[in-house]
Amino acid sequence: MKPIVQISLDLTNIDEALETAALALRAGVDWLEAGTPLILAEGLHGVRKLREAFPGIPIVADLKTMDGGYLEAEMMAKAGATHVVVMARAHAETIKCVVKAGKDFGVEVMGDNMICPDMVEAAKFLEDLGCDYVIHHIGYDERRGIAAAGHRMPSPLDQLREVVKAVNIPVQAVGGLSLEQAIKCPQYGSPLVVLGAPLTIDADSFKTAEGNLEESLRMICAAIHAQETIFPSKS
Repeated sequence: MKPIVQISLDLTNIDEALETAALALRAGVDWLEAGTPLILAEGLHGVRKLREAFPGIPIVADLKTMDGGYLEAEMMAKAGATHVVVMARAHAETIKCVVKAGKDFGVEVMGDNMICPDMVEAAKFLEDLGCDYVIHHIGYDERRGIAAAGHRMPSPLDQLREVVKAVNIPVQAVGGLSLEQAIKCPQYGSPLVVLGAPLTIDADSFKTAEGNLEESLRMICAAIHAQETIFPSKS
């Protein structure tokens, strides 16, 4: 699988999200993500606006669904999302409902293993229930709280190869990656590369980062797209 670059629009204003999305697509980004802050601020309206502005571009709705799975997935699909996110910590029945809605409305399901005690087993669980992708995710508060307590900040790279080896569906690594680490994700067998806070979005203000973002993104996308995904041996 060729690497895919996704930008996480973790913004709270639809106009800024649209502007950032347009810039990102010009730079070579493949997928747009309506981040959780944007969905909280703008809801279905934000997803609809992204779909109207960018027909034909994959849009991930980062709902982090925990309950009411079928309805949430249906609503986002009808608003124009092509991918929805359900949490592994949700009940199995919720995950099944999201997967069913995905089939009914033509959207793909990304299962997120954030805060699972065993993240490798959680990835297998998500695949077994029919998810199309695994998001291997270390949460924002978790990372910052552990670092503030004087401990090493955990990284999704710590177990990324193990997660990739455990499943037969594409894996995405999310959570505090540096720019250099994000670019290297395909070398871990993770073809879906997410750019967001703090790479292209200011992690504290949830506003677009300063500097020449478009030129930086263009170089990042070129570096990622030039790679082949190297999958670790399953043996």
